[in-house]
Amino acid sequence: MCGIVGFTGTRKAAPVLIDGLRRLEYRGYDSAGIAVADGEKINVAKVKGYVKNLSEMTHDGADIEGVLGVGHTRWATHGAPNDINAHPHMSADGRFAVVHNGIIENYAALRSELTARGVKFLSDTDTEVVAHLLELYYDGDAKRAFMKAAARLEGSYSLGVVCLEGPGRLFAMREQSPLILGLGVGENYFASDVAALVPHTKNVIYLDDGEFAELTPDAVTVYDVRGREVVKPVSRVTWDVEAAEKGGYEHFMLKEIMEQPACFKATVEPRIQDGRIVFENFDLSEAELHSIDRIIITACGSAGYAGQVGRYVLEELCRIPVAVELASELRYRNPIIDEHTLLIVISQSGETADTIAAMRECKARGARALAIVNVVGSTIAKLADHVIYTWAGPEIAVATTKGYTTQVAVLDMLAIYLADRLGLMEKARYDALIEALHSMPGKLQRALDLNRNVKKLAKMFKNQSSIYFIGRNLDYAVCMEGALKLKEISYIFAEAYAAGELKHGTIALIDQGSLVVTLACHEPLFEKTMSNIEEVKARGAEVLAVALEDNKQIVSKADYFLKVPRTDPILNPIAQVIPLQLFAYYIAKERGCDIDKPKNLAKSVTVE
Repeated sequence: MCGIVGFTGTRKAAPVLIDGLRRLEYRGYDSAGIAVADGEKINVAKVKGYVKNLSEMTHDGADIEGVLGVGHTRWATHGAPNDINAHPHMSADGRFAVVHNGIIENYAALRSELTARGVKFLSDTDTEVVAHLLELYYDGDAKRAFMKAAARLEGSYSLGVVCLEGPGRLFAMREQSPLILGLGVGENYFASDVAALVPHTKNVIYLDDGEFAELTPDAVTVYDVRGREVVKPVSRVTWDVEAAEKGGYEHFMLKEIMEQPACFKATVEPRIQDGRIVFENFDLSEAELHSIDRIIITACGSAGYAGQVGRYVLEELCRIPVAVELASELRYRNPIIDEHTLLIVISQSGETADTIAAMRECKARGARALAIVNVVGSTIAKLADHVIYTWAGPEIAVATTKGYTTQVAVLDMLAIYLADRLGLMEKARYDALIEALHSMPGKLQRALDLNRNVKKLAKMFKNQSSIYFIGRNLDYAVCMEGALKLKEISYIFAEAYAAGELKHGTIALIDQGSLVVTLACHEPLFEKTMSNIEEVKARGAEVLAVALEDNKQIVSKADYFLKVPRTDPILNPIAQVIPLQLFAYYIAKERGCDIDKPKNLAKSVTVE
C-alpha cells in the first residue's frame, strides 16, 4: 500500500519522481504528490487522484526546478483522500518535506503535544506530525533532528525526507515497512519497491527495521537507530525494466496470465537436479524433519488460497496434519504451536503486515518458519529460518495470477520433497511426479490455448449480480481463488462453496438464471460433483463446468465448458486456475473495470 520514491543527483528530479510513482501505481493509492528542493525552497505539488493528474499539473515535472526530492502515492488511513491530506507534508518553516508509508500509532498524542506548543496542523494525517517534529528538533543538524524525531514514533512505517540543509541531502528510514536504496553514478535513490528503481539502477540495498540512510548524489550511508554507521551488502536485481512493462498487452494482468508457463518453469526447473528436487535454502536435518508433528500454513488473500491447495497435497503425500490459518486471525489467537510445528508463510511481496505479525508470534512460540515469497530481501524472507523464492518476476497487476501459480508450484514440490525424505513415496511415484513437473509449462500453455471461448462466455455473463463456485477436495481449494479473482476485478459478488455443503444452506441462493461455476477435475469425487450439478440445474441454474479436456460425461450435463489439460491429479490446480483467471479478466473487461488497479485494493498490504 502507498508508494515512496526519492532522488538526489544532478538532473531534474521531478520527472524522475513522477516516473517512479507511475511504476508504483499498482500498489494502490488515492492521491499523489512530490516535493522538490531547488536550493532555496521546497516546491510541493500534490493532488487527489491518479499520478496522471499530477503529471498534467506539472507538465510531467517540467515545471518544477530542483535536483533532489521525494514523491508519494497515498492510500488514505488518516483523513479523507483530498489535496490537503495528500503527501508530501511540510514543516511550518519550510525546511523539511516528509512522505510516509504505514501508520504512526501514537500520532494523536504527538499531535496534542505539538498543538500545545502552538503548532498549526493543516491536514488530518498522522504523517504531518513527523514534519513538525523535525522542525522542533532541528538545531542546525538535520541528521540529529531526524534521529530525535524518529525516536518519538511508534508503529510500522517508512519515511522519506527532503531537507534544505546541505547540497542534495535526503533521509530515508524503515520500521516494519519496506524501503530500498538504489545506487547510481552521481545520483542515488530510494523507493518502497524495486520497480521504481530498475530503470535507473540494478544495484540496491535493503534496509532492515530500525535503520535509516542519508543520501547525497555521491554517497549513501546507512545507520542504526543509535546513529552508528552500518555496512550493508549491495544486492543485484536480476530482472530488467521490460519485465515490469506491458509488452504490448492491454493490461498487466493479461500479460501476467500469459507469463505463467515461463514463470512455472523458472520456479521449478532449477530445483530439479539429476531427477531430484533440491531446495537451496531449506536444509532440515533428519532429526528436525522427523520431529515435525504439525504444519501450519499462514497467509492472506490469494496466498492463503494457494495454501489451501498445499494443505490437501501435503496431507495426502506426507501424512502430517496441516492447518491453513488466515494471518489476520492467527496473529491475535493463542495458537497451540511449539518446536514441533513447521510454519509455512506465504506472501508474494514478503511485506504483508498481518503475515509478518503472525510469523513473529509463531516463531516466538518455537515454530520453525519456512517462507515462500517472490521478493528477495523482503521482511518475511529475512525473518524466516528457511526461504524458497518463487522466481515469478515482478507482478504489477493488483490481482495476482502468476504469483499464485508459482506459490502452488512450490508447495507441490515441497510436499513431494518431504514425502520422499520421510520415506513415504516409492521411486516410481516420485519419478512420475518429477516428469509431470517437467511437463507442466506445456500443460499451462495448453490451458491458455484451449479456452478461446472464454471471451464469448464473458459477454454472456457480464451482467450477473452473483456467481457461485462449487467443488470438492482440490477443486474446492481452487474455487476459492477463482471466486476471489472474479470479485476483486469485476466487482461481481462471487463466492466459493464446498459442493457437499449445498444442501446445508447454500442451495437456497440458487434460482432461475443463477450461474454456478462447477470445478470437476478431482476424479475420485466426480460422480458426487455430477450430482451437485443436477441439484443446481433442478433449481434453474446454468452451469459452467471446468473439467479435464477429455471428459465426455460432463459435456452432457453442463451448459458451458472450460477445459483443463490432463496431468497428475495433485498438479491439477495449477492448470485449473488458468481458465478461471481468464474468465475473471474478460468479464472485468466487458464491464469496463480498471483491471490492473481495482477500486479499494492494494497490491501489498503493509498496514493492518
